Amino acid sequence: MHRILIFGNSGSGKTSLAKALCEKNTLAHLDLDSLAWAPIEPVQRADLACSRADIESFTSANDSWVIEGCYTDLLEMVVSLSTEIIFLNLSVEDCIANAERRPWEPHKYKSKAAQDSNLPMLLDWISQYLSREDTFSFHAHNMFFERYEGKKLMCRTNTHL
Repeated sequence: MHRILIFGNSGSGKTSLAKALCEKNTLAHLDLDSLAWAPIEPVQRADLACSRADIESFTSANDSWVIEGCYTDLLEMVVSLSTEIIFLNLSVEDCIANAERRPWEPHKYKSKAAQDSNLPMLLDWISQYLSREDTFSFHAHNMFFERYEGKKLMCRTNTHL
């Protein structure tokens, strides 16, 4: 049984790694972006109780899975169920380069043009990773990694993808 949590900065390759692991090991995949945000404008985080319910529904329905995202508050909700974690700790420069090459993500954006119009904001967000102190930050990810007592891996490149 595999129950893997993958986390890191935006653009670090979380979704690509998750998809590869799911295909190789026949695992269910949950991208936390799909439930972390309320479907309203302006964009804001979904209620944590709703996110928890969605995560619990996913883990109840699937024995083996990969859950990925940059949300340590959401990852904390399932850390006790996980069998391993992977911290994609790439440089900010590598994450920016990956984001600039990112293909259209139809599960996140209505069109490639909508995704491209969001790119400047995303690049700015990525560049703040080391200085932020929120649930999406290097600080939060590193603390999550350090506290984890099970099998864990930190990757500083995504050449394995």
